[in-house]
Amino acid sequence: MGDPGGIGPEVIVKALADRGVRSLARFAVHGAADAMHDAAQAAGIQPFWWEARRGSALIETARSHDAVLIDDRDDERTGYAHAPNRLGGELSFRWVEDAIASARLPDADPMRADAIVTGPISKEAWSLAGRGKYPGHTELLATRFGAKRHAMMFVGPSLRVVLVTAHLPLMDLRNTLTIGRIYDAIDLGHEACTRLGIARPRIAVCGLNPHAGEHGLLGDEEQRLITPAIRIAAEQGLDVQGPFPADTIFNAAVGAPGRPARFDLVVAMYHDQGLIPVKLLFRDESVNVTLGLPTVRTSPDHGTAFDIAGKNRADAGSIKAAIRLAVRMAGRDSEQRTANNEQSESGPERASRP
Repeated sequence: MGDPGGIGPEVIVKALADRGVRSLARFAVHGAADAMHDAAQAAGIQPFWWEARRGSALIETARSHDAVLIDDRDDERTGYAHAPNRLGGELSFRWVEDAIASARLPDADPMRADAIVTGPISKEAWSLAGRGKYPGHTELLATRFGAKRHAMMFVGPSLRVVLVTAHLPLMDLRNTLTIGRIYDAIDLGHEACTRLGIARPRIAVCGLNPHAGEHGLLGDEEQRLITPAIRIAAEQGLDVQGPFPADTIFNAAVGAPGRPARFDLVVAMYHDQGLIPVKLLFRDESVNVTLGLPTVRTSPDHGTAFDIAGKNRADAGSIKAAIRLAVRMAGRDSEQRTANNEQSESGPERASRP
C-alpha cells in the first residue's frame, strides 16, 4: 500500500476498481482496511475486495479471489496523518517486508507472489520509524534478496532510462562511480530490455559532466570511468554508445514524427539526470522497475503526495501502468522458466533440434 497517509490507498483502489486491470492477475494488497475504505468512500467506489487479517488462516482461502486485502490493523484507527510520521513509516516498511516474504516462498506455495508492486513511501517516515538505513524500496529489496547488482529503471511509453546511482547525495557521486558500477547498469538495462521484447537493445550512455566532459576540459570521469565501462560492454556484444551530453541524448532516444528514435535505452549517471526527462514527458505514465532481483518489482513514478492525499485528486495512471508491466514481466519470466525446464528435461539431443 505504501504510506497509509499518502495517496497509495487511493490509487490502489482506483486501479483495481478497473475490471480490466483486475482481470490481469490475482492481487494481494498488504495494507490497512480503514485506509482502503476511506479511499473508496472518497472516490465513490464500492469495496470490491475480500479482507483477511494479517496472520489469519483465512488468507489462503481468500487468495482464490481476484483482490484480497491482508489487513494489518491491530487496533481501531481513526485515520492517518497526511505527513511523514513514525506510524506511517512503521506500517509501510512492514508491508514491504510482508510482500518480500511472499515473493520468496516456493513456486508451489499458493501464497507465493510472482511480482511486487509497491505504493509510494516516505523516506522521512521510514527514518522516523528507525528504518533510515534504507533510503528507499530499491535498497531494502536488494538487501533482502541478496542482489549483488541492482539498478533502478524507468519505463515510459517511448523512453527507458536506467540509473547508475539512485538515492545518493549529488556530492557523493565522484567517490561512488566506478567502471564496474557503470558497466552493471548498462548490462542490467540490456537484460531488462530483452525481457521487454527488444531483441537487440540500442543503448546510449550519458556523460556525468556538462558536454560529456568536453574531452577532459570539464572533468575526467568520462575518460577515466564511463568510456572504459562502455568499451567492456561493447566487447561483451552489447550495442552501446557514448558517453553523450545528457542535455541532447534524450531527444535522440525519444524520437519525433519523421525522426525515429535512435536508442532503446539511456543510461544516466544519477537520479535527476535520468528522471527529469522521464517525469517531464510521461508523468503518471512511467513505471519504476528494480533490476537485478530474482522477482519482478515495479512501482509508480510518483511519491506520497501528502498535499492531495485524502482529497480524491490522485491519478491512478502510473500505478495501473506499474501493474500492467509487472504482469507482463512476470509472464515472460514464467515462460522462460518453463522453456528452461523443458530444455533441461529433454536432454541435449532433443534440445538441439530446431
